[in-house]
Amino acid sequence: MLQLAFIRQNPEGVKERLAVKNFPEIALVDTIIALDDQRKKGQLESDGTQAKINAHSKEIGQLMARGQKDEAEAKKQEVAALKSSLGPIAEQLAAVEVQLNEALIRLPNLPAAKVPPGKSPAENITVREGGARPALPAGALPHWDLARKYGLIDFELGNKITGSGFPVYINKGAKLQRALIQYFLDYNTAAGYIEYQPPLMVNEASARGTGQLPDKEGQMYFINEDKYYLIPTAEVPVTNIYRDEILKEASLPLKMTAYTPCFRREAGSYGKDVRGLNRLHQFDKVEIVQLVHPGHSYVVLEEMVEHIEKLVQSLDLPYRILLLCGGDMGFTSALTYDFEVYSAAQEKWLEVSSVSNFESFQTNRMKIRFKDAGGKTQLLHSLNGSSLALPRIVACLLENHQTENSIELPKALQPYFGAERI
Repeated sequence: MLQLAFIRQNPEGVKERLAVKNFPEIALVDTIIALDDQRKKGQLESDGTQAKINAHSKEIGQLMARGQKDEAEAKKQEVAALKSSLGPIAEQLAAVEVQLNEALIRLPNLPAAKVPPGKSPAENITVREGGARPALPAGALPHWDLARKYGLIDFELGNKITGSGFPVYINKGAKLQRALIQYFLDYNTAAGYIEYQPPLMVNEASARGTGQLPDKEGQMYFINEDKYYLIPTAEVPVTNIYRDEILKEASLPLKMTAYTPCFRREAGSYGKDVRGLNRLHQFDKVEIVQLVHPGHSYVVLEEMVEHIEKLVQSLDLPYRILLLCGGDMGFTSALTYDFEVYSAAQEKWLEVSSVSNFESFQTNRMKIRFKDAGGKTQLLHSLNGSSLALPRIVACLLENHQTENSIELPKALQPYFGAERI
């Protein structure tokens, strides 16, 4: 959530940055300022009325002490009238505060100055590419056919048990999933990330804290009886670990990693782009999250990009890193890099990671703060990235590393899988 003081001080600048994100409700900035004016007016009226009540109450005691009972009784009646008027004032103030907060949470994060303008993925900027595209054997297969050929994944069985988008991994397919998860976690913890195993369901406060609510409400699975949400990413529970806490500056940065299944309704997804592992309702992902000093977050962002780039390189996959334009960025992000790997059999790029700096947008919602050397309390900056999401990594490993009779595994993965090939 954007800080109200910043919006009031820079209304036109806020509008300009929201336009880069193609936000359609820019007039909401003026609405927020008007509501805040109402709130301030109501607070002044409330404070003024309460001050009169306090002053009159003091006078009543003095009048009674001097034996001026009639004057004291008249003051009591005045106090009663003031108290009676205070109720409606408080109710109106509370209503305005609710409206103000609801308006504030509808504003997305502002894009950083580095974010290029644009409305669609076609306008994202390629930062760099790496890895070589493989020369596939004649008759090369897409991953859904390879999964069937080697008995790795059963998509139809998943349809039977649950529905489309819930595949069943079998035998060496399940082992490959487990090997990738363990490799990714070991890679992250070796870089200083602390591993967590968080809950797979969160309450509304947690979902609102990281910005999934209200922005992604329709994309999350909701358990109505208990009012819990199935997590769309480990980012949600992991970042909320430090909600409502004031940390010591010496403890920064906080580096966290977690493996979780992720659940996404993916409403409106259909067609060839969702075939096989390209888009699922349940999938496995390893996440990294950092909470850092606000003066260091963009240095940390580049470090996280480099960390994930080396991980992708270790899998011997062709990749590219994109700087997202304003129109393709998420609601909560100030700047995002996407990693895509090339699917040789499908001849298309598939996103496998997003690495984002949220600045203080999430931490303001969650009230995650620290005390600096001078004793001043400040908001931290939060960052996160997929390290990595498994489905499309598996798809590209199968397709890009296929031979006529096997799937050759990258060297880094072989000790975890226990073999050089499938």
